[in-house]
Amino acid sequence: MTQRQGVLAACGGIVVTFLAVQFGALALVEPFKQAGYQTVQDPQNPLNSAFYVGVLLVATAAILVALKYGGKRVLRAFIVLTGAMITAYVAGVLPGVAVAGVNVLPYAAAGVLVVALYVYPEWWVIDLAGVVMGAGAGALFGISFGVLPAIVLLGALAVYDAISVYGTEHMLTLASGVVELKVPVLLVYPTVRGYSFRERAAEVAARDEEDAVGTDSDDDGDESTGTETDVDEYEGEAETHGEDGRDSIMIGLGDAVMPTVMVASAAFFVTDVPHVAGVPLPAATAVVGTTLGLLVLLRMVLQGRAHAGLPLLNGGAILGYLVGALASGLSLVSALGLGPYL
Repeated sequence: MTQRQGVLAACGGIVVTFLAVQFGALALVEPFKQAGYQTVQDPQNPLNSAFYVGVLLVATAAILVALKYGGKRVLRAFIVLTGAMITAYVAGVLPGVAVAGVNVLPYAAAGVLVVALYVYPEWWVIDLAGVVMGAGAGALFGISFGVLPAIVLLGALAVYDAISVYGTEHMLTLASGVVELKVPVLLVYPTVRGYSFRERAAEVAARDEEDAVGTDSDDDGDESTGTETDVDEYEGEAETHGEDGRDSIMIGLGDAVMPTVMVASAAFFVTDVPHVAGVPLPAATAVVGTTLGLLVLLRMVLQGRAHAGLPLLNGGAILGYLVGALASGLSLVSALGLGPYL
């Protein structure tokens, strides 16, 4: 397999993953509703978006602190257990397996995810876990955020993502640090045969440890933490690395989840519209918009540097949704969910 073929295969894998997350979330919307999984009392309240953006900012700060001050094991355990909880939600709406009158499928599924991520966190294990977690999270947020709150949430996160990647660059530091955690925060797509994410993560961990030792023993005061190198090779919303070319492409799970919120919200809250293959037209066009944004993002990333993903992905999802909503006969005010405020 040539380098070009490997890169194209990796990009194809990313597109398939995004589609799997979005259509998985669409399949979970109605079961999640019936199971009572809505996370807010009033899903039409735009203030919910402000609250969740605040939670995200606090969570990001906590992750950065944990990465800097030796809390990686605790952070990894927290992420894995969160993934297990989402997996249990997903498995809980599937046909159950009763033992002594208890549906054990959610517990079994969550246990498999935890064991797999701790015992064999290879790239394909991480990506499969990411699909389950992404579809579940997208559906949970989708049924909890009406159209207007979803648009506000995605818009705010797109701006934050751009600032954190191109401005403060703290998102680059965060992504560099989570590589060695080997959890589905970053999804990994090899471009060469024989690629091992476990080995790559071990190399990063070893280099970080060497750099830390080097910094502590530097008599000249010329600190060398290795952060800049890590960022160049591993950082970004979608990025590539490799000594002889690109041996993998990585993209954040959040980049798949956030536009999926728009897709699921459109499917759940926008009713009495035409359907395409059983999917409400606004939700279907949101999927198309996300995919177009993803293709543009990948093209930019393949030019050699990290880029913020959410401006293109969330923007594509929102614009795609609006195209489908207007084509369905909704007014712009109705499509945006502004009716109650005008």
